[in-house]
Amino acid sequence: MALSKRQRAKVFRGVQYGIGLVVVLVLAVTADWAKIRATFFDVEVAKAMFPEVITVGLKNTVIYTALGFSVGLVVGLVLALMRLSSIRVYRWVAGAYIEFFRGLPALLIILAIGTGVPIAFPGTFFDKYTALAIALGIVASAYMAETFRAGIQAVPAGQVEAARSLGLSAGRTTTFVVVPQAFKIILPPLTNELIMLTKDSSLALFLGSTVLEYELTQFGRVALNQYRSLTPVVVAGFCYLIITIPLGYLSRYLERSTGGKKISTPESPTVEAKA
Repeated sequence: MALSKRQRAKVFRGVQYGIGLVVVLVLAVTADWAKIRATFFDVEVAKAMFPEVITVGLKNTVIYTALGFSVGLVVGLVLALMRLSSIRVYRWVAGAYIEFFRGLPALLIILAIGTGVPIAFPGTFFDKYTALAIALGIVASAYMAETFRAGIQAVPAGQVEAARSLGLSAGRTTTFVVVPQAFKIILPPLTNELIMLTKDSSLALFLGSTVLEYELTQFGRVALNQYRSLTPVVVAGFCYLIITIPLGYLSRYLERSTGGKKISTPESPTVEAKA
């Protein structure tokens, strides 16, 4: 007797669950749990990392991310407005900036700002916070610019026409009508950008730092060399999750609350726009 489409789907799901269960059982039986516990979950090593992993590592990760995001937000908005400008030179400059810095790894930008600029321009010195604010801001702005552009273009043209008919200038219309609505549209992808920037802040370890400037990755790396255990890496990973998981939930909440149709461009993430 032939199975219906619904029955075949049910059988297929059952087979998938069965295969998954077998894989889990095989891993559970063959794994050396004592060695895993001693290598990755050494309680004494984990205890020795506190509270500095929070008061130094986690705190600096949040600071570096916030600085880079703030710079990226401002520069990204300016670049988006330049891309939409009627002045051709502005469009070219913004387009070249976006394509150039989106095509480079974040590590190269951080090294260029932190070490390359002082060499190229003697007498120039950036402390670690300033260097990371500029470098991460450049990385973030190149992506945020396209997100902003998509959000601005998603604002209904009727809103602009209504504002202009009330006597607002083009600049005031953009500042008080278009940009606020665009922000609401692009909040979910901006939250995702914040998550990616949090992980990019780990590249700060390549600039060198004092103990009080350690972020989570460098803190875990130093502890790894000290204790000869992978437990510091696990602890640092959990600390990153303390930041990124709430941001992930926030992004999904914002996506649900904004609702509407999706807007997608080849250069930018998908953003939500109200119908």
